[in-house]
Amino acid sequence: MAEWLRACDVNFVPDHEGRCVRLGNEDIAIFKVDGEFFALADHCPHGDGRLSEGWVENGEVECPLHQSRFNLVTGAVQCPPARDDARFFQIRCDGENVMVQLGD
Repeated sequence: MAEWLRACDVNFVPDHEGRCVRLGNEDIAIFKVDGEFFALADHCPHGDGRLSEGWVENGEVECPLHQSRFNLVTGAVQCPPARDDARFFQIRCDGENVMVQLGD
């Protein structure tokens, strides 16, 4: 069953950057671009890179280790060497809280 969990305060993530939060057993990268939030698994599917530490530009995040890029909305890989998409999560704001949906 899917549930919405509080990930962080809206001010926790600077604009055009990412931050990692731990929800349950998941490390989740929360990104903010022009006030809009996105959530991906904080693990590059190509290696051990933390996407929350990547560069955010043009609606994508670039892995800091091997420069693979992923779409912030869908997690789709945009540039090799990664071949697999990053897992994405539904996200919304509820007042000052950033909420992420975990589960089915």
